[in-house]
Amino acid sequence: MGSTETPDNSSSTTRVTAPAASRTAAGIVDSAHPYYLHPSDYPGMNLVSSVFDGKAYGGWRRAVVIALSAKNKLGFIDGSLVVPEADSGLKKAWARCNHMVLPWLLNSLSKEIAENVLYLQSAKDLWSDLEDRFGQTNGAKLFQLQKELSGVVQGNTSVSTYFTKMKSLWDELDALNTFSACVCDCECGAKAKSHKAHQDERLLMFLMGLSDTFIGVRSNILLSSPLPSIGKAYSLVIQDEKQ
Repeated sequence: MGSTETPDNSSSTTRVTAPAASRTAAGIVDSAHPYYLHPSDYPGMNLVSSVFDGKAYGGWRRAVVIALSAKNKLGFIDGSLVVPEADSGLKKAWARCNHMVLPWLLNSLSKEIAENVLYLQSAKDLWSDLEDRFGQTNGAKLFQLQKELSGVVQGNTSVSTYFTKMKSLWDELDALNTFSACVCDCECGAKAKSHKAHQDERLLMFLMGLSDTFIGVRSNILLSSPLPSIGKAYSLVIQDEKQ
């Protein structure tokens, strides 16, 4: 009987591993794999809330990157997920995902821009085309943003509306990488000082645009040493506005 049990255990092992191998060969992957498509995913889905019409590329780009990262599909636009080898069993799974990400991107573009990239074969090619056309920092764009910033004042609007407008322009500038940030691990404190100086500059810009109604709280903020963060200053002004 011992000789009979051994073949039975061996065949049992074979029956367990064979389906796993066939699943890989068939291109079926688990939910943690980048090639996995959720049942709720469909080509007509809107990836972001607003379409890109040629303006504010930085903000739109960030929204798309966050959405694709959440769906584990960022590799289809950054080039890290290349076409698998034919014998890997995953080429069809890659193609299905690529053909899903492509319409997601097209749905996030205005009709005019979408028509210009409609026939590109991969999500990576489409993304690269958009980056080449709209993602390059240029002097004209920087001039436009800085000009808008210089003209932003509170006027008759609420502090919240004024601050939101200013912060949106700051965020767009940051998305364009308009200033260099030190990424090294240094002990001299230059990195922290540079960041603080950058934040103080924006704080002063915010205070200068405030209505004269807030001259009291503005004076108190300017007398602080060191100067508070922008968030803290905004909180103080909001409290004064409510009073």
